[in-house]
Amino acid sequence: MPFTLHATDGSARAGTLTLPHGEVETPIFMPVGTQGSVKTLHPAELEELGAQIILGNTYHLWLRPGHELIRDFGGLHEFTTWRKPMLTDSGGFQVWSLAKMRKITEEGVRFQSHLDGTKMMLTPELSMEIQAALGSDIAMLFDECPPYPCDEKYAETSLALTTRWAKRCKDWVTENQPLTAGKPQYHFGIVQGSVYAELRERSAKELVELGFDGYAIGGVSVGEPEHEMFRAIENSVPFLPVDKPRYAMGLGTPPQILEMIGRGVDMFDCVMPTRIARHGVAFTLDGPIHIKNLVHAKDPSPLCESCHPHVSGFSRAYLRHLFRAGEILALRLLSFHNLHFYLSLTRHARQAIVAGEFENFKETFIQRYNTKHHEP
Repeated sequence: MPFTLHATDGSARAGTLTLPHGEVETPIFMPVGTQGSVKTLHPAELEELGAQIILGNTYHLWLRPGHELIRDFGGLHEFTTWRKPMLTDSGGFQVWSLAKMRKITEEGVRFQSHLDGTKMMLTPELSMEIQAALGSDIAMLFDECPPYPCDEKYAETSLALTTRWAKRCKDWVTENQPLTAGKPQYHFGIVQGSVYAELRERSAKELVELGFDGYAIGGVSVGEPEHEMFRAIENSVPFLPVDKPRYAMGLGTPPQILEMIGRGVDMFDCVMPTRIARHGVAFTLDGPIHIKNLVHAKDPSPLCESCHPHVSGFSRAYLRHLFRAGEILALRLLSFHNLHFYLSLTRHARQAIVAGEFENFKETFIQRYNTKHHEP
């Protein structure tokens, strides 16, 4: 994968990914479009927010509407009308977190669909086949995500299986040469190993030896304490190539993302900005606020001084009213705002890296964000 590194500041990196559907400037946050849609938002709105790449979910799209149907429409880009880059996960995490009665074997994972209980089997080869049909720019390798907590023996056995599956994924890709937009699809390996430093190092080295276009750190944000999340990154990144992109999967809060950037991570995704928006929580420079709280009932101020113009004209009082009235606009406005907050955060982090001021930017942001503002 063409990955150009433009600047570093400590371990923090500013780069550019060149993908079949366009360029992506890193560090970058990827909005999550689980079902082929970032909830409540139109693709044109995502472009207006500055989203450069979004994430689609292999497991969900395989179950409904099916990868063959999407392939027949010309792939996920044509099906959804999102024309910029797209990454798809492997389905491994969803099998771990959603599926009923799953059984992990050397062949793959047998499970029952969370939709209707249908018995299913997902293998490394099928995961690659589904993602090839979806036509994403970046496809993730099929892995097993160990739970937290787990003992070292389980983590080691799981890691060995993930490495063997990674080899099978690579063999399928080599044999089938999947394309998107007439260009080769790119593939990322996933570093596992739970909280065990030696296993993280082993996983990273084994994946690098196999050789992939980029590398993700998986098995984080699965219930472990924050310090263990940071350790998992610290125990993985040093063993990954400098000239390949690094992706921390499924996290996190704004301070966590800045901490990860400071540890050398380039790419992030998380459902949090849109999920908590639908429950009335908005991110601000002074930390998250619950717009449904009574304190906002007569508040004429906007959500945040850094609001997008589409949201800054609305008062907190009006937004609270929309939620209490059950208006769909409330969900849309807070989702739009929260994604703007995350995308602005990574954009400003990139600017700070280029300027050699990242550490000051990070500390200033986190100190203000973590100042407690108690709402009645």
